[in-house]
Amino acid sequence: MYDKILVPVDGSSTSQLGLSEAIRLARVMGSTLKLLHVVDEISFMTSFESSMALTSEVFQLLKDAGEQVLQEAEARVRAAGVPVESELFESYAGRVSDLVISKATEWGAELIVLGTHGRRGVGRVLLGSDAEQILRQAPVPVLLVRGA
Repeated sequence: MYDKILVPVDGSSTSQLGLSEAIRLARVMGSTLKLLHVVDEISFMTSFESSMALTSEVFQLLKDAGEQVLQEAEARVRAAGVPVESELFESYAGRVSDLVISKATEWGAELIVLGTHGRRGVGRVLLGSDAEQILRQAPVPVLLVRGA
């Protein structure tokens, strides 16, 4: 049914839930998963947790962490016997949601599976919702897996 499933991963618990669901689907359908991690400069600079400037060293740390997230996710997928590809994408501009949609189109994904934090109220207004934007704009079906 879905030969190609795109799975954005960021290492969070909700991302892990989305990956687990994508693995289950891929095993049943014989799909290939593509894992995508976006190193996002804009999100880092506007993060409430961020109190340091984005230097080249910090950006390299973000890239290294992204590579680690991809390696761990890829190992989980391979251990489940599912074909997998992965990509680290560096974003200096644009919303993560737009980049995910672009990569889904470029790769020919037939489904996008991702975890969502389920933010509401002020948190959603201030931080936005990449999952919601992907759901609204994706040219293919989207499966949102809600965190605990």
